[in-house]
Amino acid sequence: MHNIFSRVNNVSALFSSCMMGLLVAIALSTLLFTADPKGNLNIASVKVFPMKNRRVSARKQDLAFVNFNITADLRPLFNWNTKQLFLYLEAEYANGQGAKNEVVIWDRIVRRKEDAVINVIGKNKYMFRELSSTFKNVPPAHYALKYNVMPHVGALTYGEAGRTLEAVPFPESRERVS
Repeated sequence: MHNIFSRVNNVSALFSSCMMGLLVAIALSTLLFTADPKGNLNIASVKVFPMKNRRVSARKQDLAFVNFNITADLRPLFNWNTKQLFLYLEAEYANGQGAKNEVVIWDRIVRRKEDAVINVIGKNKYMFRELSSTFKNVPPAHYALKYNVMPHVGALTYGEAGRTLEAVPFPESRERVS
C-alpha cells in the first residue's frame, strides 16, 4: 500500500516539524531569560594630533587617541544558547554642525564564559577622526561599553554594560613630538 519513499517522506516531515518546534521554543526561551551585566568605564586621557592623510587628500586631519580602563563582568550573559559576545567601546558625540556621531574605537569577541571577566587598560584600536577634519568646536563626547549577544538560535540581543558619567572634552590639537 505505502512504498518505502512515502514512509521516509512521512518520517522526515515529522522530524523536521519537531525540530522547528524545538528551535522556536529555544529562541523564545532565550528572550525570557535576560541579564543586565554591569561594567565600569573610565577614560584616562584623550589626545588630539593633526595628521596628514596622503591617501585621501593632502589636507591635515585631526586624529584622537583615547586611553581607557574597562572592567566588566559579562558572565551573566552566557547561557546555554549563547554562542559568543561582541563587545565594543563607542564614542558618541555631535560634530560642529550638530550631526550625531557614534564611532566604534575598540572591540573584542568573547567566546567563552571563562573569558567574560574583562579587565582592559588600553587605547583605541581603530582610527578616531572627525570628518570635518578638526575636533575644534566639537562638544564633549560620551563613551559607552556596549555588547551584542550572538545566540546559537534566535535573534541578536544588544545592550550596554557601562557608560561614562560625564562627557569627556576633546583637547586642542597639538603637534606630535617624535
